[in-house]
Amino acid sequence: MPLRAKVASSVSRTAAALSRAAGRGDGSVIGGWIGLKIDPDLLAHLAAGRAIALVSGTNGKTTTTRLAAAALGVLGPVATNSFGANMPTGHTSALAKAGATPFAVLEVDEHYLPKVIEATSPRVVALLNLSRDQLDRAKEVAMMAQLWRTTLAAHPDTHVVANADDPMVVWAAIGSPHVTWFSAGQRWHDDSWVCPECGSAIHREGGDWFCTGCGLRRPQAQWHVEDDGVVDPHGDWHLVKLQLPGHVNLGNAATALAVAAAFGVRPIEAAPRLASVTSVAGRYAQVERDGRTVRLLLAKNPASWLEAFDMAQDAPTLLAVNARDPDGLDTSWLYDVDFSPLRGRPVLITGDRAYDLAVRLEVNDVAFRHVKTFDEAIRATPPGRLEVIANYTAFQDVRAELDRVD
Repeated sequence: MPLRAKVASSVSRTAAALSRAAGRGDGSVIGGWIGLKIDPDLLAHLAAGRAIALVSGTNGKTTTTRLAAAALGVLGPVATNSFGANMPTGHTSALAKAGATPFAVLEVDEHYLPKVIEATSPRVVALLNLSRDQLDRAKEVAMMAQLWRTTLAAHPDTHVVANADDPMVVWAAIGSPHVTWFSAGQRWHDDSWVCPECGSAIHREGGDWFCTGCGLRRPQAQWHVEDDGVVDPHGDWHLVKLQLPGHVNLGNAATALAVAAAFGVRPIEAAPRLASVTSVAGRYAQVERDGRTVRLLLAKNPASWLEAFDMAQDAPTLLAVNARDPDGLDTSWLYDVDFSPLRGRPVLITGDRAYDLAVRLEVNDVAFRHVKTFDEAIRATPPGRLEVIANYTAFQDVRAELDRVD
């Protein structure tokens, strides 16, 4: 690297380490921010010489990135932004901290994907899904699909690994000359009823879909989930033993295996390594507290809340919703979530926007109790299991409370 880049990289690592030592966070943002101030091209310099995979989408990025990094580890050391800092500052910090690794798997915010592709020249880009997210500042879903489509058209040598079940993703990726299709399922359909190509209705039948007005339709997936495993392009079935809950994570595992295969890793070698992923930035973590087993699930938008309900056991459940800057200030998305799966179980609510949540649950005929603090939620729950489903800052509030006690 040029001398300026070397200095910037060293300062980035030092700043990140000081942030961690001072208890101000993991340093995954501040280190990259300072490094890029010294050398605006630092990310490109750090990416040079590495074989890189980028993982992007509205939901599942952090988990799929962790699984893909574990799978790719068959070949050697892998740099990754494991704490979920998914903008260029986080990528810069992660690569600077990792040093000279031959591989990197980076989670990328969907808005920043064009910029990060330009800087890192990735070998593989994985596209997971597109759905509504943070309505006060995120792009409309079709606009995001168009952004991806335009970006991929300008990088024809990139190998794209894309979700065949999401019409928006298919439309974005279908023009790329090198595409591997995987099937991860799509429980949330409300952002893809209309064809992005011609505006006609999307018709769904079973797991298949097609546009009623043009030739856009679901491509044949080379990788798909079957029972408790993943079927590869040769038709071979591989058992996947995960320590992460929910059918959605089997889909994430299929994606990870497809990404690793694009680097030449055989699924028979990669699949066993996926079991090493137990918790992702605190998500899915289980903590014992006063005779209760507390499990944390992150849900940030309607699609991810739907998946969280599938993961959560039929047990007392705490819902926590804030509307701070990282969450997005607009909570009208609550009315896009069907909370009916929670009927019949004890439901507690908390957070800055608990009253908004209360109105939504009342409309959905879900009984609940409002608690002001996490400690009150613990006291209101009998010994046994407590499922916690929370959006970004509410999730961090609960984690901080559990860490403080532990």
